[in-house]
Amino acid sequence: MAADCNFHGSDELVSQGIEDFLFSRDLFPLGLHLIAVFLFGRRVFGSFCSSMPCVRPDPADKDAEPFVEIDPTGRYGRYDDLLGAGAVKRVYRGFDQEEGIEVAWNQVKLRIFREDQPMMDRLFAEVRLLRSLRHENIITLYNVWTDDEGNTLNFITEVCTSGNLREYRKRHRQVSIKALKKWSRQILMGLDYLHNHEPCIIHRDLNCSNVFINGNIGQVKIGDLGLAAIVGKSHAAHSILGTPEFMAPELYEEDYTELVDIYSFGMCVLEMVTREIPYSECDSVAKIYRKVTAGLRPAAMDKVKDPEVKAFIERCLAKPRARPSASELLRDPFFLFLDDDSYDAALHPPSLPQPRPRPLPADAAHISSRRIA
Repeated sequence: MAADCNFHGSDELVSQGIEDFLFSRDLFPLGLHLIAVFLFGRRVFGSFCSSMPCVRPDPADKDAEPFVEIDPTGRYGRYDDLLGAGAVKRVYRGFDQEEGIEVAWNQVKLRIFREDQPMMDRLFAEVRLLRSLRHENIITLYNVWTDDEGNTLNFITEVCTSGNLREYRKRHRQVSIKALKKWSRQILMGLDYLHNHEPCIIHRDLNCSNVFINGNIGQVKIGDLGLAAIVGKSHAAHSILGTPEFMAPELYEEDYTELVDIYSFGMCVLEMVTREIPYSECDSVAKIYRKVTAGLRPAAMDKVKDPEVKAFIERCLAKPRARPSASELLRDPFFLFLDDDSYDAALHPPSLPQPRPRPLPADAAHISSRRIA
């Protein structure tokens, strides 16, 4: 079990002001999680976070792509197609001219933040690490830089064609348990990669809006690693960050391991099954906190009718000492035969054998030819 990822005591590198801002209830839905990781990039991130203005395309060049701006390297271009927006973050459709693929061009306004040297020292190491992550179930970060005034942070990530899993599940109401299991397994594979990385990485804000999907092939990827904690060999972290509905009880106690991600994963499975955000019956963070710390399950659990699915979710939501790691869950019988034809056979047993057709009379061909004629 990978739960030797433990980290106790005060995380003095994160200021209380930044924590309070990131923990604000109003800001959780805005997709701001990468901001914390890439803050103050111009001053801190050196060669891999350029402080250069974007190149403006030449309108006289008729053969050029219809970009509205190009990154400092000249490799990535941004179209004027807005994919999504929040209070301080906007995401545009972009294009990687070297690889010939579409990307997401993210822009964040930094004016609401104040410089914090300890935070910058920590992020210097974290951004370098996060940019190096490469796994088929983790959204890839390609490039990051700020404009010359330091007012706008730009970063390029891979784009998933069907958006996040929450919205995708809302659009597609009839999804088999088999499909949900395949998505769940891919999320676990991404978590297993992060948790067994050296140093260990705890996502800390896993929820269905931070998991993305290429719907044409059913490929799922974990994104928005901006609240991730890199904790090293001790595998422990301290600071209250995350989305309340998905936060493990020990997160509130500020003494936790990577197993908080497993708890959040269990809540993701619950949302995928019910299409309901956990604890939606609560109308305040305080009520969610009281339920979570008291060990009370979300009302949505009563909507899970499949006993196997409910038991699997309960395993993920267990107390930390009894909660399995991502590696252990990947070996759970819940995923048994998922890639085997026998799985479909179990879900859809063959129909009863049909009676054999009676042999045609000897003159059947003769009769048929007369009818055709």
